[in-house]
Amino acid sequence: MQSSISLYSSYASTVSGPRHSFSLSGGSLVPSTLRFCGLRRQAFTSSSLNHHCRRRLQHSAAVTAALSNNGTGPTLFDYDLLIIGAGVGGHGAALHAVEKGLKTAIVEGDVVGGTCVNRGCVPSKALLAVSGRMRELRDDHHLKSLGLQVSGAGYDRQAVADHANNLASKIRGNLTNSLKALGVDILTGFGTILGPQKVKVGSSNKVVTAKDIIIATGSVPFVPKGIEVDGKTVITSDHALKLETVPDWVAIVGSGYIGLEFSDVYTALGSEVTFIEALDQLMPGFDPEISKLAQRVLINPRNIDYHTGVFASKITPARDGKPVTIELIDAKTKEQKDTLEVDAALIATGRAPFTQGLGLENIDVVTQRGFVPVDERMRVLDANGNLVPHLYCIGDANGKMMLAHAASAQGISVVEQVTGRDHVLNHLSIPAACFTHPEISMVGLTEPQAREKGEKDGFEVTVAKTSFKANTKALAENEGEGLAKLIYRPDTGEILGVHIFGLHAADLIHEASNAIALGTRIQDIKFAVHAHPTLSEVLDELFKSAKVKAQASAPVKEAVAV
Repeated sequence: MQSSISLYSSYASTVSGPRHSFSLSGGSLVPSTLRFCGLRRQAFTSSSLNHHCRRRLQHSAAVTAALSNNGTGPTLFDYDLLIIGAGVGGHGAALHAVEKGLKTAIVEGDVVGGTCVNRGCVPSKALLAVSGRMRELRDDHHLKSLGLQVSGAGYDRQAVADHANNLASKIRGNLTNSLKALGVDILTGFGTILGPQKVKVGSSNKVVTAKDIIIATGSVPFVPKGIEVDGKTVITSDHALKLETVPDWVAIVGSGYIGLEFSDVYTALGSEVTFIEALDQLMPGFDPEISKLAQRVLINPRNIDYHTGVFASKITPARDGKPVTIELIDAKTKEQKDTLEVDAALIATGRAPFTQGLGLENIDVVTQRGFVPVDERMRVLDANGNLVPHLYCIGDANGKMMLAHAASAQGISVVEQVTGRDHVLNHLSIPAACFTHPEISMVGLTEPQAREKGEKDGFEVTVAKTSFKANTKALAENEGEGLAKLIYRPDTGEILGVHIFGLHAADLIHEASNAIALGTRIQDIKFAVHAHPTLSEVLDELFKSAKVKAQASAPVKEAVAV
């Protein structure tokens, strides 16, 4: 199993991983627990260019050799690298390991692809593709404004479910074939750590040794106490993605990423939705200004109502002709508030690490709320806070950032380390997205987080905004509802955070995330050229609207771990 999309919700504090603290190092904002390696600018002279080309040719030859035989067989171990978990994180680590010439194996007790491919981000995008088309076909006002006439739009529930399942199967097959093509050994069975550099695979007595081991076992849906899941009328995202039914009225517990996405799917297919959120506002994990706009567009006009500031203390599945019952209590006073009767309830209260049965006790590792403790280099820590040699943990299992692509990036970072190059991932540069219609995306800090940091460390924080209504491509699509928001330091031009709500926001965010990763200042990125007319000009206008006091370019200084 492996990481899926992060499911922030009203119960996030129960399942979320360790929170990062932030410090100011060299005039730039970085997590105090992280040291990251950024790409450095290099001016090539004729001689340095020739040297660079030779290095590229040598690297290419090394990769070719790695692909042909999955690295050189180790003398003391069965493998150079053993990965427990074949989800997105484990897969990304395995591919990079082979490129680096490591003899690699991956252990999987379920199916290749983990949560993301089989029960998470991949099938959910298939359902959201359907919901997006349905919204377009049923929006008469929008269609008429484009000169189109469509009538009688409908759907086949089983065909929609098959589309999601087929996509997951296809991607799972692609991942499996890519591993096999590179010579990665896929060992079937649950991996249990017996001791340093030693893993038992499955129920047999097969023991495999490896110089380095990566734990990449991902997460499972978190279900709070008092909620009875029957898989039919009270379900988690695992069940919902099968789309066995489209209930007339469904309650969604939690208004984070997964709750929002399923509200988009269900309302597009004709369901009424009721959100149950423990905090005082919906979408608590997003920048407040983005949440406010998103609620106006994604919640208020649709068949959605909501209860905030309440817990679902008890949920009973439908049985004996009775509906699903949900008992609500006040989140602060714990007093009884209300009882709802609905056709179905989706539990979207986050995810919990899947780390039980790994044999961590054999190496004196104690989990923290189920998460495997690691340092900024993903190295596992034992009960005394000491490093466990040659053992790493990536993805949802360590709780640093519960996103599939974060798991993959962490895995690549680990492979860099075990092959001799120190590398630490900058988690502030990792983007996130919610694939509603329109989409929401973000990278870095929210405005409240940035202002708190600025006040603490004595620097000014400024915000710039631009609207999709000023973008030609968005107007051509009649999709002008949207906002892009830049949070930055006017004294240095450092990008602290970018948040986007609008058409294809999930695609647009990467210009900002890459800028943060590379340490690019606003005064430099202003000179970037964007094709016209494209949605990318939303970001172009956003950066150009920022008022930076510093004129000279000053790359963000590399942080030093403490």
